[in-house]
Amino acid sequence: MLELRPNCELCDCDLPPASGDARICSYECTYCASCVETRLHNVCPTCGGGFTPRPIRPKRAYRPELKLGLENNPASTRRKHSKFSAEEIERFVTSLCTIEPNQR
Repeated sequence: MLELRPNCELCDCDLPPASGDARICSYECTYCASCVETRLHNVCPTCGGGFTPRPIRPKRAYRPELKLGLENNPASTRRKHSKFSAEEIERFVTSLCTIEPNQR
């Protein structure tokens, strides 16, 4: 199940579980839509993959026997930040941003 990280790993803005602005790569790196569009240009600074909107986890278990939803599987509260400097990210993104994610 997705970790549902609570913040953008670049600008640190809050991304609560129901946020439509959260974007994730296939490794669950989490960034806000603004950073993905304006700074990362759809290039994950960790893996080089593209991003997709993070799914919204239901607040409650609509099938109680399965113990799903945020009430049973809460979002993470541990904030994460990219380990790369702004300069490293810019160089990395620039080297990949002209290649479509499915071609990287």
